[in-house]
Amino acid sequence: MQSPGLDAPTLHTNNNNMEIHMNFKRKLLIAALPLAFCLSSAAHAAMTLKIAEIHPAGYPTVVAQENMGKKIEEATNGELKFRMFSGGVLGSEKEVVEQVQIGAVQMTRVSLGTLGPVVPDVNAFNMPFVFRDHDHMRKVIDGEIGQEILDKITDSEFNMVGLAWMDGGVRNLYTKEPVRNLEDLKGMKIRVMGNPLFIDTLNAMGAQGVAMNTGEIFSALQTGVVDGAENNPPTMLEHNHFRAAKNYSLTGHLILPEPIVMSKATWNKLTPEQQEIVKKYAKEAQMEERKLWDEKTASSEAKLKEEGVTFIEVDKKPFYDATAPVREKYGAPYAELIKRIEAVQ
Repeated sequence: MQSPGLDAPTLHTNNNNMEIHMNFKRKLLIAALPLAFCLSSAAHAAMTLKIAEIHPAGYPTVVAQENMGKKIEEATNGELKFRMFSGGVLGSEKEVVEQVQIGAVQMTRVSLGTLGPVVPDVNAFNMPFVFRDHDHMRKVIDGEIGQEILDKITDSEFNMVGLAWMDGGVRNLYTKEPVRNLEDLKGMKIRVMGNPLFIDTLNAMGAQGVAMNTGEIFSALQTGVVDGAENNPPTMLEHNHFRAAKNYSLTGHLILPEPIVMSKATWNKLTPEQQEIVKKYAKEAQMEERKLWDEKTASSEAKLKEEGVTFIEVDKKPFYDATAPVREKYGAPYAELIKRIEAVQ
């Protein structure tokens, strides 16, 4: 049996140990509080999102995205801030897409020509003459088909979230020598976006499709590397291509909508509330850009005519017929979707 004299110091020591242990826990808790506060506030800290655009300041897609950014910043009380990098300062569209995929750039508007090889379903929109006219294309992207394609971008391995559609206008041919029919186009080297479908489309018309970045077109036209290109009037004007190509043939072979996308890495950092806000104002930008687009197209056509560009009306049927093999070759996997597109009134 232990003597009572030994019990007291042991009890005293146990009490001391307990007190030291409690003090240590208290200190740990106090030390952890600022960290916990920092972590909880980090979720609400301001995040600056970079938007990249190959088009210059003042271009409809740039203005619509800038306005979208301002509205989102206001709606999130400054938690999400936006900075626009227009004019291709962060690289070509392909380079920007790669930066968005890894989260180095947070948002961009991307051409379907760039998306096509990675998200094959968007190729249904890339088919030559798949849309009857501009209004038909807008009805399709505003409806359930438009949302389905955005969802397919989100669900793909592309590492991007499809948010809304920008109007990329009607693409026509512009060339150094006039093109009034397929015979005139024969053998001409025409710049296209880097998608095999677009190369084949121009080849089927009798030209030679040449893939090239937007930033390279002007010098290629000047030096004769290409004889022409194909795009909408605002692009022809803003990128100064009209200085080297004075003929604009209204083939209307492509009417391409272009999605606004966000890096999935960035999207996953947003709260559900922030995600809803981003979606809401991206959809508003879709409608705002359309109005800006129509105004810009009208003013661009007027300016191009002032600069001596000749607008040439062509019979579209031979161009449509010539591209039938392209629709057969690339359209087979999307036959059902293409039928649904054609059925939209």
